[in-house]
Amino acid sequence: MEYRYSERMAKMNGAATREILKLLTRPEIISFAGGFPATQCLPQKEVQEIAHELLSEGKATAVLQYGTTEGFVPFREELIKYVKTAGIENVSLDETLVISGGQQGIDLMSKIFLDKGDVVLVENPTYLTALQIFDSYQAKIVGVDADENGLKLDDLEEKIKKHHPKFIYVVSTFSNPTGKTYSIENRKQIAEITAKYGVMVLEDDPYSKLRFEGEWVPSIKSFDKAGNVVYLTSFSKVLSPGLRTGVAVGNKEVIRKLTIGKQGVDVTTSNLSQLIVAEYLKRGYLFPNIEKSLPIYRERKNAMIAAIQKYMPEEFSFINAQGGLFIWGGFDAPIDTTKLAPEAIKYDVAYIQGQVFYPNADVTNMIRLNFSNATVEKIDLGMSHLGEMFKKEIAKAKKA
Repeated sequence: MEYRYSERMAKMNGAATREILKLLTRPEIISFAGGFPATQCLPQKEVQEIAHELLSEGKATAVLQYGTTEGFVPFREELIKYVKTAGIENVSLDETLVISGGQQGIDLMSKIFLDKGDVVLVENPTYLTALQIFDSYQAKIVGVDADENGLKLDDLEEKIKKHHPKFIYVVSTFSNPTGKTYSIENRKQIAEITAKYGVMVLEDDPYSKLRFEGEWVPSIKSFDKAGNVVYLTSFSKVLSPGLRTGVAVGNKEVIRKLTIGKQGVDVTTSNLSQLIVAEYLKRGYLFPNIEKSLPIYRERKNAMIAAIQKYMPEEFSFINAQGGLFIWGGFDAPIDTTKLAPEAIKYDVAYIQGQVFYPNADVTNMIRLNFSNATVEKIDLGMSHLGEMFKKEIAKAKKA
């Protein structure tokens, strides 16, 4: 049988992180690949308590029935309070849509804005699954250069003029994969430049609550005066990825289109998940749990930095992010991290090669390391194995 797949499937290979997840069934593998929250940070007791109450007699019907596509109203009311922590004020109900995780927000934005050949601008590098989603809608993806302050504004404006993009996608706080955070001035300028040219911005914010040091910065959405910024956030990293729950905030006309797009996908985000998260927020559980989680992540990040300095070759340099879940680094040496990823598995370690985070560039020397889902002891052991492998490869390259 010859299967006649759609044209859009041509570029849709399995995302690198999703393929890596299969390796986690092997207990000997130390994974620095996927962005898993620490198991100790998942609030099992509180979620179990809430779920039990929700499924008790008299309340179960609302949980088990269909819900509205826009989302459970009491949950959206809690979400309006929640996004104030990103500096987003005066949000109405019809400017919110409950989504099944942040990735659904990226997919819905692509669904309502992108036709074949349309341009999306992204930070170079950016979140690999976003690239895969844009590819699936047959968009042309163009990278915008960035520095320690955020997007390079001259390059952003030049590429807006040249390509007339439908929207720009950014992870502005603790960017995936680099861990960078855009400055306040950079955020203001992105909002102003895009409004000037009538370009939408999709701001993805899964990590901003995981700050270990430095000062809080408001979202790009907080500077939106033209209604051209859609803000996404989810509870995957700060509560539970398994609940698949988040929110999109934007102009009510855009939110209405996103809602229509969602109706054809999953009708509604799980009522049980929505009600659990709504009650979790209402009871004030979220921020104490985040405060309890931050020392765990900080300790693991510091352990990884110490292990990098101890074991990795001197040709390796990295970004020391103020928060998030990742360390981004690269080699000043002729080394191909894509080819070496399978070799690392032989050393019982997994990482993500940098190449997959770039839309068009041929980058062979970068890697992303996740520190959140391994103990301090495993971080040290895994980095010792990686360091051994990379030192051997660099020595071979120098002899060649």
